[in-house]
Amino acid sequence: MVLKAEIHCHIEGAASPELVMKQAAKYGADVSGFIRDGRYVWDDFTGFLIAYDGAAALFRTERDYALLAETYLSSLARDGCIYSEFFTSPDHADRAGLSPSAYTAGLAEGMRRAKAKTGIESRMIVTGVRHFGVESVEAAARFAARCGEPLVTGFGMAGEERYGDPEDYVRAFEIAREAGLGITVHAGELSGWESVQSALDHFRPSRIGHGVRAIENPDLVRRIAAEGVVLECCPCSNVALKVFPSFADHPFPKLRAAGCKVTLNSDDPPHFWTTLKREYDEARTHFGLDDKALTAITRTAVEAAFVDRKTKSALLARLDGGRR
Repeated sequence: MVLKAEIHCHIEGAASPELVMKQAAKYGADVSGFIRDGRYVWDDFTGFLIAYDGAAALFRTERDYALLAETYLSSLARDGCIYSEFFTSPDHADRAGLSPSAYTAGLAEGMRRAKAKTGIESRMIVTGVRHFGVESVEAAARFAARCGEPLVTGFGMAGEERYGDPEDYVRAFEIAREAGLGITVHAGELSGWESVQSALDHFRPSRIGHGVRAIENPDLVRRIAAEGVVLECCPCSNVALKVFPSFADHPFPKLRAAGCKVTLNSDDPPHFWTTLKREYDEARTHFGLDDKALTAITRTAVEAAFVDRKTKSALLARLDGGRR
């Protein structure tokens, strides 16, 4: 089995339909509008967001979030994943009536339980939601910088890429950077190459969430390769959301051939009917990657991970040893 690592996944979006249905029974909620026959159903991006928010609303306590993290990480470990980073959202916690600190503590408990049970290492990236506005994103950055939870090691921004002036969000990233957090930002998914270039210019991230629309500008692709910026690619998500019509049209092979550092990730896995294992399987089938190439993809993800040097060395040693 090829060992795997994931550095782009939204934890609320990782909740399986089975787990969400159990949560719905616990809270007396109706999920028939977005789960049918044990699967999430939606027709377009708006429908996806409705399903995402509906599922997320059923995690309301520290215990709920601990269960979510433990369940997801344990499923990854069963598929040979040795490392996971996932995005957290203080805004979702607030909507659930939970403080960001309690929300983060719950997730951390689940992460520690999963590690004790399976050996999987994991970390959290706190994200601000771009279309919630500058103040909200800065509040998320301040929380990430000051929360004191050692499993929080990164900061990022998700949400509507076309919303707001990038310059207005610079301070949020400065707050996170000054606190020593790793920096990533969503760009180049539903918006074009310009959003990737703007993110690089304004936020100076070491990683870009998605970034695949950079393929539209050869000069930008060369810049990404030259600067060593890591792309958190999510092919199944991109095809499901029709960013690209098929795997044959996906730019992953071209970006890799151009010298860009690319990784494989599942984004919001059950919503896009995928898993990290499927991402690796589809890359083998459609992108022609063998075990050696897939292991190199995992190495790129580990090397880009927002972890301390000792942990990173241990993960790389595990990868080199081929041990689960």
